[in-house]
Amino acid sequence: MTITQLKYILSVAEYKNFTIASEHSFVTQPTLSMQIQKLEEELDVKIFNRSKKPIELTEIGKLIIKQAKVIVDESNRITDIVHQQKGYIGGEFKLGIIPTIMPTLLPMFLPNFTNKYPKVRLIIEELTTEEIIKKLIDGHIDAAIAATPLENEAIKERPLYYEPFVGLVPQNHRLFNNDKITPEELEIEDILLLEDGHCFKNSIINLCMAEKINNKKSFQLESGSFDTLIKLSKDGLGMTLLPYLHTLDLNEVDKSYLREFIAPSPAREVSLIYHKSQLKKQTIEALKNTIDGVVRGAISFSDVKIISPIQQN
Repeated sequence: MTITQLKYILSVAEYKNFTIASEHSFVTQPTLSMQIQKLEEELDVKIFNRSKKPIELTEIGKLIIKQAKVIVDESNRITDIVHQQKGYIGGEFKLGIIPTIMPTLLPMFLPNFTNKYPKVRLIIEELTTEEIIKKLIDGHIDAAIAATPLENEAIKERPLYYEPFVGLVPQNHRLFNNDKITPEELEIEDILLLEDGHCFKNSIINLCMAEKINNKKSFQLESGSFDTLIKLSKDGLGMTLLPYLHTLDLNEVDKSYLREFIAPSPAREVSLIYHKSQLKKQTIEALKNTIDGVVRGAISFSDVKIISPIQQN
């Protein structure tokens, strides 16, 4: 039994296809199949039911895969231990960031991080929270930045900052003349929302404590872009809510539509998250310290109420 063989069965278990698994393992399909067959012969069991389409794990295969993940993670930790001992921060590091955080936070910390740690090859991918959780558990990314808490036992969360929500209220809106707004004044059907898949949408729904939507409006609109929501709101189609950092780059006219919440302001918790195995701990610490350094002056809000990104039933 070898670590390579365990990596191969993990790949097949994930992709449920020998050809696709071999492509992601950077070997030929016959090589991967032969190594898996050797492992099955050594253990005298069948890990995969090859007669099923897509391929399925046998009952014993499910147990083997669970243990193989532990073994592969622990084998990767050896390199991590050596890097920690040497104080080395470098190599490839895959980072996922949710779409509602990427455009505002990334430009703030990326130049500082790459200048300070030139040996790190940072690979950044924009992903939804659901995609991030799956990729962290499957080992396809090393860490991520997302709204928390996620309530997932496999993932560790380290808060970076608390980002308040800010209302953008057009002139024809009932709340426009208010200096500040409260969650109790919000009506979910009155708010332009991001499309499904964005945890910021779930946070707004939780903030409004909406048990159901009454469909009073003559249209339903969801967008994947804050910029689109801002434009539609200014056109009088409803108000919207923005994360605080997204408001900093607005022009002066658009800023006149902003309305802060009465304290404690509803906010999202933004965290650096990673698998509980804590691989590449040196780089994770370097990333957190860099982000801490740049956001400390940008967000000074402390009197906040954290709104969960997990949609409540």
